[in-house]
Amino acid sequence: MLLPLTLVKTELIEVVRIAEPARHLTSEDLAGDAVAIWEKDQAQQVLTLIANLPGSEIYRCFLPGWGIRVHSCTDPLLEIAFCFRCHGARIWGPDVPVGQQSQTFDAESPAARELLRRFRSCMPS
Repeated sequence: MLLPLTLVKTELIEVVRIAEPARHLTSEDLAGDAVAIWEKDQAQQVLTLIANLPGSEIYRCFLPGWGIRVHSCTDPLLEIAFCFRCHGARIWGPDVPVGQQSQTFDAESPAARELLRRFRSCMPS
């Protein structure tokens, strides 16, 4: 997945559980409940996973269940909503070019499976 270069400034990532996925069909930002904070090394590991997500065909539903908010020490950098059903991702942020705001990823790839595992581990059993 293509990500902006400003992510080198990342200090922390908020993991977001999306409660109303249909809202994101036309949304201008990521809405949901923050369920975890990933900092420093853990945040960088997750960004590496996301950057290594291979592309895929999109299946059009775009009902995301998970997302992230990426922050520097002073500013929000970007937000990403992930739909593991249709293999779609929507990215918002001041440094995200229009051509990168809607992307696809292979939800069956090892990187995507690990990302989903990490998301799910944030929820209480």
